[in-house]
Amino acid sequence: MDVEQIAHADTSVTNGHPLRNAAYRRWLIGSGISLLGDQFYLVALPWLVLEKLGSATMLGALMMAGAIPRAALLLIGGVVTDRVSARWIMVVTAMTRALCVTVTGVLVAHGDLGVVALYLLVVIFGIADAFAMPAQSAFLPSILQSEQLVAGSGLSQGVAQLTAIVGPLCAGIVIAKLGVTLAFYIDAVSFLFVIGALLRLPDPPRSPSHANVIKAMSDGIAYVMRDLPLRAMVLMAMMVNLCVTGPLAVGIADIAKFHLGSSSSYGILVSTAAAGGLAGAILAGVWRVKRRGILILGGSVLLGMCLATIGIVPANIYSLSAVLALIGCVAGCINIHIGAWVMQRIDVSVRGLVSSVLILISLGAMPVSMGLAGFAVAQNTSAMFLLAGIALLCITAVTAKGPSIRQIA
Repeated sequence: MDVEQIAHADTSVTNGHPLRNAAYRRWLIGSGISLLGDQFYLVALPWLVLEKLGSATMLGALMMAGAIPRAALLLIGGVVTDRVSARWIMVVTAMTRALCVTVTGVLVAHGDLGVVALYLLVVIFGIADAFAMPAQSAFLPSILQSEQLVAGSGLSQGVAQLTAIVGPLCAGIVIAKLGVTLAFYIDAVSFLFVIGALLRLPDPPRSPSHANVIKAMSDGIAYVMRDLPLRAMVLMAMMVNLCVTGPLAVGIADIAKFHLGSSSSYGILVSTAAAGGLAGAILAGVWRVKRRGILILGGSVLLGMCLATIGIVPANIYSLSAVLALIGCVAGCINIHIGAWVMQRIDVSVRGLVSSVLILISLGAMPVSMGLAGFAVAQNTSAMFLLAGIALLCITAVTAKGPSIRQIA
């Protein structure tokens, strides 16, 4: 039986629960193992930077360096996804990242990993993400029916959150007991599982358009700008990311390193946030929300209050864990409903391109957020969280005055 026959057999059962679909099951297992490995990288890299360089400003600059090419190339990644093969894009980017983390592990083991190599690593990861993110957004709906998207997205998000609970805990212990090098090697091996799964899955449908890349990107932006609720949603997401992403990514690592003092504590904090995300994903799967716009606005208020609380309450593992769990739960629930609403709203022939536009707009503030957070943490970590929370509450209040998001069903 060749690949096409296997793919046809795998996707022939699509009614009912997504787990009845063999293609989806294969994707879920392969991507789940890869995501588990990614958690080792996500814990190892910040810890390595803070341990070797002792600078939150450098950590913020590195994260910003990865976010810039990710944002700059997302539209091109979406165009390529609609014209080439979302599946093969994910295969190539997974291979690229596997090679990067392997080389990083070797350099760390030999004591040769310098600042230039770190910047090169995160930039390559950012470029790979720019192609992999729209490819994945376009790929998942191709192996699920429209009515299965909420359940399938919820299940995928649940698996992602489950790996994010287990992974950081294991990574923190591995780094503390066996060193940071092994964490990079574990991530490298995990990529083999998602590559193997993708090689046995079918390609999603591609756009028949032969427009040039510039026109295609222009069409994608125009598609989003014409849709007022869609446009309002992604602009709101961009502002939330500006206030939340940098402070959490840089600030929590800094607190764990210099206030709590162990990689295990950092792993616990990351895992607690992921546990909250899993709870939010489960909640999204069973909670039939009639007014998604109200849910989004209410969730933004809670996120702002949580950020301000981190800035006010003295740092300890218990209070931070509780607040991060709530942040994860709110974000997990909202992300599932937003993702399902967006995918149901976008025409199938331009999912890859429009997904890249949406991701670009919503994540466009991330480089700025990372850079500002690195600078702010060097001044006062508590003040950074307090100001970020107040800013998010003000943005939500202004957004709530308009009907575009409030009326989203």
